[in-house]
Amino acid sequence: MTELGFDNEPVASASSTKNGRRKGKNKPVKNTRWARIKRNPFVAFLIDLVVIVGAALILSLLVKTFLIRSFFVPSGSMLSTLQIDDRIIVNELVPNVVPIEHGDVLVFKDPGGWLSVDVPSTPKSIWEQGTEWFLSAFGLAAPDSSQHLVKRTIGLPGDHIKCCDASGHLVINGVPITETYLDAGIKPSETKFDVTVPANKLWMMGDNRSSSSDSRFHTDLPSKGFVDKSFVVGRAFVVSWPANHWQWLDNFSSVFKDVPKPQN
Repeated sequence: MTELGFDNEPVASASSTKNGRRKGKNKPVKNTRWARIKRNPFVAFLIDLVVIVGAALILSLLVKTFLIRSFFVPSGSMLSTLQIDDRIIVNELVPNVVPIEHGDVLVFKDPGGWLSVDVPSTPKSIWEQGTEWFLSAFGLAAPDSSQHLVKRTIGLPGDHIKCCDASGHLVINGVPITETYLDAGIKPSETKFDVTVPANKLWMMGDNRSSSSDSRFHTDLPSKGFVDKSFVVGRAFVVSWPANHWQWLDNFSSVFKDVPKPQN
């Protein structure tokens, strides 16, 4: 029933407005310029694309920072396990979360003096640097690969390693090992050495023993050829490119299964 005022004129009820719309109902969306733009299918597609790419980039950066990243193999020191320019995926949880084991293929930063002095490169434009950074965030490029090394872990902290016994085998903690990851005819080392690995250090050697500038050839440096664990980026666990080189990278645990823990 319509209520009447003192002048017998209808009075709007508390639940109505000037336009006859009831209070509490959603107001109609204003037809703003931005709303009209968003209704354009092409603009809506671009917005979705930017959101998807942005989310993927953030996720890739997080994965690269904390979990895995890609590297190119810059040299032939790991032949024939790894070929020059192979792309490898590295588990960055090693060694801070997952411990290093004998036989692990590790990527590590130059401990100091291992890499030859690079010839100054041609400066890159801001566009080239930006493109390289963007691709590296998605694992499609690895611009700093030449500043890292890839070798196999032969000695862990406390290990006593000697080359070689009468049969030409490496001896770790008194036990000779047969390195099945080496190509046929490759000797464990032409260079003799007898070392004990200090705490938090590693003894690293390439699989291409006749052409690998590894721990054996840096004993004259302050590091004595050992690699501090702090330089380790992670463990290489798969060859991802080219497709015909795809393989899991084994640490050949059977080679080291009889090696006892070092006596402290």
